[in-house]
Amino acid sequence: MGMTVDAITVGGDHIVLLGVKGGPAIRPGSQMPTAQLVVLGGQRIVVDAGLGVTRALCDQGVHLATLQTIVITHLHSDHYLELGPLLHTAWTAGLKTQVTVYGPAGLGRYWQAFLDAMRDDIALRIMDEGRVDLASLVQIRVLDAAHDVDLGDVCMRAMRNDHPPLVDSFALRFDGGGGTLCLSGDTAYLPALAEFARGVDLLVHEALLPSGVDALVAATGNGDDRLRQHLLRSHTAADDVGRIAQDAGVGCLALTHFVPDGLAGFTDDDFIALTRKTWGGPLIIGKDGMRIDLKRPNTTLSEQENGGA
Repeated sequence: MGMTVDAITVGGDHIVLLGVKGGPAIRPGSQMPTAQLVVLGGQRIVVDAGLGVTRALCDQGVHLATLQTIVITHLHSDHYLELGPLLHTAWTAGLKTQVTVYGPAGLGRYWQAFLDAMRDDIALRIMDEGRVDLASLVQIRVLDAAHDVDLGDVCMRAMRNDHPPLVDSFALRFDGGGGTLCLSGDTAYLPALAEFARGVDLLVHEALLPSGVDALVAATGNGDDRLRQHLLRSHTAADDVGRIAQDAGVGCLALTHFVPDGLAGFTDDDFIALTRKTWGGPLIIGKDGMRIDLKRPNTTLSEQENGGA
């Protein structure tokens, strides 16, 4: 299905959408769950670690032994299921410098449980291969909205979003280098996000197609009406995403975390049509592995044919 979407292709500061599917399940024809690689101001920051993140980073030419910073926005499995395997695989690939992982309170329990589950393998590799202790290389820090985080020349700010029943769920903003970027995380429609994202070059926002919720619940098969209610109350319909972008005055809007994704009868055109009801600016429909370069003030926007859709 060919369609025209707006794209920004300038400069070295960029984000790669490593996985753009909403929810943890994958099916034939679907994309992969959530992960992003932010490259800004000389920093490389992995945001979320859904299934497939390790392979996706390698596909971008990232040597796993160079990982330094990972941020987990909230404790739903499609955002942190592969955090442990990512770090362990980086360790086997030569990691010997510290990685700082920012995330909600509770992430430390996951990491300790992963280390316990892999205890025999880790101990064997330390003894038999002479590796440094994996646990000593990873520092877990609690992410909160009260304190900015300086990552070299990049400032990372967090804002608690609205993703019930979770309380510790965050949107992120990055300022530094040659660009500004906001990631919505998973959230219901939240007008306050427009102020948080005010004037950024790029807003990457999750997108829900309400007309596809019933089909998704039916395809899942092992949930009940609570799943339907969660999807509707905890995510943002694409037209409301457009409202956020419009109110924030962002340079460009990219959609990600698609709900539904990969289901027959629902296409990119449905998301575009709903978003275009409220947003007339540059619009990108995210795909696994898509790189989006951040706009500078003198950037000329161009249209790009997304032939793979």
